[in-house]
Amino acid sequence: MSLAVVAGTGRCGSTLVQELLCRHPGIGFVSGVDDKLPKLNLAGKHNGRLYRRGAPRPSGMTSLAYSRKLLERGRVRVAPSEAYQLLDRHVTPGFSRPCRDLLASDMTPWVSGRARAFFDARIEAQRCDLLLQHVTGWPRTGFLHAVYPGLKVVNVVRDGRAVVNSWLQMGWWDGWRGPENWYLGPLPQPLRDRWETSGRSFPVLAGLGWAMLMTAYADARAAHPAGQWLDLRYEDVVADPRKELTKALEFLGLDWSPEFEQGFRKHELHGGRGDAYRRELTPPQIADVEAVLADQLTQWGYAV
Repeated sequence: MSLAVVAGTGRCGSTLVQELLCRHPGIGFVSGVDDKLPKLNLAGKHNGRLYRRGAPRPSGMTSLAYSRKLLERGRVRVAPSEAYQLLDRHVTPGFSRPCRDLLASDMTPWVSGRARAFFDARIEAQRCDLLLQHVTGWPRTGFLHAVYPGLKVVNVVRDGRAVVNSWLQMGWWDGWRGPENWYLGPLPQPLRDRWETSGRSFPVLAGLGWAMLMTAYADARAAHPAGQWLDLRYEDVVADPRKELTKALEFLGLDWSPEFEQGFRKHELHGGRGDAYRRELTPPQIADVEAVLADQLTQWGYAV
């Protein structure tokens, strides 16, 4: 039985990649409906069939707004989900919001057995070639790899300036309460000093959060077996989706089937808000964010 992961920092395009890949008939997933009913621990037997028959999430609608429609009367939709309520309840409390990345060394025999039972039950019920789990925030790939040694990871990366701008507009971003209270845990002292020097700028704090996560992803990739990790840039996906999705499917051991083509055609992909940060942040704010992210932006191929 096989498990794979689509992972990203959040607001990075990983939801789009997950939703596109789950159009493939060989892929199973945990749905938003399953996650809304965690006590039932639904295995999602019909998730793939229902999702692939339905329309994609409307362009411009956030994942949160879309998920709220999942259980509206007459509008039950089955779509891929991070399933954090289910995972916290049936795998391990705290999976959804750890203060640091979850590593292989954090795995216990008790949790390993629960994780294996959780994912294997869904693979069996959905009769899929692999189950594709969506993870945002910390990678947690080392944690899951400890249970599934063959775990493949599709890591979706987006320009950190765009991610910062998006975080600042999300109701769930808890940086407004300061790094003592946000889900990423305390800032390392050098980053704390940079935040203080910026006058406790919130765009800078969001940038430092992105930098912490990207460091964790680089560490996770270095610890992962060669050939089981694939980086995709969100900007490349929307610019040439066929090329990038073909790469992802081949990486997962799947082909571009006629059924996947039919599902792919349901989506309208466009560059969208890739450079919205240039309009929605001030030039001084952008300069401050770039100052703290310059090295990592360059490392991931983004011009500063």
